[in-house]
Amino acid sequence: MASIRQLMHTNGLEYLQINSALCEARIFLQGAQVEYFAPTGKAPLLWVSSADEYKPGTGGIRGGIPVCWPWFGNHANADWPAHGFARNKMWDWVGTDVENEVVTLRFSLPAAQFERQYWPHNSSVMLEVVLSDTLTVKLINQNLGDTPFTLTQALHSYFPIGDIHQLQASGFAGSKYIEFGEGPFIQQGDSVEFTRETDRVYTALSPVQQLQTVNGTIEVSRENSQSAVLWNPWIEKSQRLSRFNDDDYLQMACLEAANVLEDAVTLAPGESHTLSTRIRWVD
Repeated sequence: MASIRQLMHTNGLEYLQINSALCEARIFLQGAQVEYFAPTGKAPLLWVSSADEYKPGTGGIRGGIPVCWPWFGNHANADWPAHGFARNKMWDWVGTDVENEVVTLRFSLPAAQFERQYWPHNSSVMLEVVLSDTLTVKLINQNLGDTPFTLTQALHSYFPIGDIHQLQASGFAGSKYIEFGEGPFIQQGDSVEFTRETDRVYTALSPVQQLQTVNGTIEVSRENSQSAVLWNPWIEKSQRLSRFNDDDYLQMACLEAANVLEDAVTLAPGESHTLSTRIRWVD
């Protein structure tokens, strides 16, 4: 029978430990961050750096699925925090459903946690996590005010790939991308291999990609998203990142469901939008 326990990490972060017949998972209340997910009998589907200290207020755990909201990346105002403020805030655990060992958990960012100097809009944001033999994460936005607003967002998923030199990412045919502020470039072919720092913001992208790793193939699908981010920091940037080992770039890659660039979301009063990603091992 599925169990859900609310626990405290030794360094101070609260989290939910979920065990069911289908999977094991951990979700931290800071950032509503899914930090661990493993289907029963299979390897974990998410990666976390061993350099992370799991301390409150450090900008999100370096791995798992940080929530980038209400903007992705660096804001046009250079002194605003990168990737928004949602990943640093304490979310409320507001609902749970369990049916046939499938566990659904819902989290809400309280209005009191919104940093109004950055985000004055009357809105709500929730995260729904569905845990079975696959992982589904839904980021739900609603405009509660009387004027429209525009946001960008991403589910910043870190994946365990074993060896970056052998990783092949596929499903990119027909898309275009911006990299290091340049482009857009037309994607050449369906797949991407990694030989340097890679930081591509893809648009006009099909809804399913795959990561062919030394441990098997990870499938990442998206709904209500025409954009995604593909990232590996490579050697030099790894040495500058906080809570990240110098050689971590060898073992991880990010493929992030997103709404960015021309895929930004504009919500009229009363409108809502759900960004969703589904992650699984391909048998």
